[in-house]
Amino acid sequence: MTSTTTPTSDANAGERIVETVSAWRGVTVAPHRLGTDEFTIDGREFGHTHGDRVVDINFPKRAADHLIATGGTNEHRFAGGGWTSFAIESDEDVDRAIRLLRLSYLLTALTLRRKPAGEAILSEIDLDAELEALEADDEIEAIVDRMRP
Repeated sequence: MTSTTTPTSDANAGERIVETVSAWRGVTVAPHRLGTDEFTIDGREFGHTHGDRVVDINFPKRAADHLIATGGTNEHRFAGGGWTSFAIESDEDVDRAIRLLRLSYLLTALTLRRKPAGEAILSEIDLDAELEALEADDEIEAIVDRMRP
């Protein structure tokens, strides 16, 4: 299984997302203040579920703006900054949500690159291979390049 492949289980969308994301190095899954599951690295939240319907994902503002503009995700209804919302309506949407969470995970690790958690994650991944697997476009690659250690 690659890092972005969903488990082959009978789990519902939210469970599949939690099962996948919780397996990534350094990720903590805990209850979110809204009663859902949130994903953090070293205490920094990069996303959370809203059951089986929506995943809210945090990106650096420039990445969020680009992903929204290109239709990769949607603006968050309430939160500002780089928060986005992705609606889940099909199995393919679950896979897409996991890919978006993986991108946010990588960007969060880059943000935390000078801390032990970020350093440990980045030491074990091939960032270029990850971006290729996520089919990152030139703008996302440029954002990542500016963040590299």
